[in-house]
Amino acid sequence: MKVALVGATGLVGQVMRDVLEERNFPISEFLPVASARSVGKIVQFKGKDYSVVSMEDAVAACPDLAIFSAGGSVSKEWAPKFAETGCTVVDNSSAWRMDPDKKLVVPEINAHLLGENDKIIANPNCSTIQMVMALAPLHKQYGIERLVISTYQSITGTGAKAVKQYESEKAGAESGYAMAYPHRILDNCLPHCDIFLDNGYTKEEMKLVHETRKILGDDSLRITATAVRIPVQGGHSESVNISFKNNFETDDVRNILNQTDGVVVEDDVDNFIYPMPANAKDRDEVFVGRIRRDESADNSLNMWIVSDNLRKGAATNAVQIAEYLVGKNLLG
Repeated sequence: MKVALVGATGLVGQVMRDVLEERNFPISEFLPVASARSVGKIVQFKGKDYSVVSMEDAVAACPDLAIFSAGGSVSKEWAPKFAETGCTVVDNSSAWRMDPDKKLVVPEINAHLLGENDKIIANPNCSTIQMVMALAPLHKQYGIERLVISTYQSITGTGAKAVKQYESEKAGAESGYAMAYPHRILDNCLPHCDIFLDNGYTKEEMKLVHETRKILGDDSLRITATAVRIPVQGGHSESVNISFKNNFETDDVRNILNQTDGVVVEDDVDNFIYPMPANAKDRDEVFVGRIRRDESADNSLNMWIVSDNLRKGAATNAVQIAEYLVGKNLLG
């Protein structure tokens, strides 16, 4: 199988190479692709050196699969060009997520919707993926009415420039580096993920609203979110308050989550066991804890959800989509 990785030199692209290798994804020819300024650079995959190729050369090579992690504008321009050759594109940007003709997929939840005509498939936002992994089985059992979400998001979600800013500030540098954020991130929290929209919310917050409804297949869900950037690198954390249509027992909630593929319950407060980004780093699971009834509202629950945003929140989910396509013979 001929596989193109678009954005191969970026932060997520590096992790995607790792995940493809770790999961032994079937590749007979590997095409690392990046912008013109990166063409000719060397990247490693499965112990071999590969030269980065241009978009034009990658399209001409007619790959069976292209995994994109290169930003929305790049995906808008190039994903259709790959698809026209018969290639299937799994896109990690926000470009196609809310397109009514494109599937927005978390494999454990809705991969069954994919068919052979789906040539551009959207990978959801990192903060959405980890949350719906925990919400989907509970929505099925109890029916979710409303979500109140607060996120605590890793700087890695912004990319290599943000990591450079954090590391420079940590080293005591006052200049000589590019700012990824409008303020310092070291010893700080920014209630500002992505751009601000006309309604006062950020684009990241509205992604949580719209993408959750699409993945769960329920436009009636009432959702509000506040997204915060924090100075950690291990992953994203989320405090989620859920109002259900039906009553529940917290032990039953734990049992349902324990039986959900890809979810790990860490909820033993007597022994100070709860999900933390430091423990989630480089892991593919979604960790859920602090499961407790909201005593201020009927049929309501609080949960704390943590996952590595570069793994399940991006690279791993994309590769899992590709694995599903291979398993169902939907490529080519």
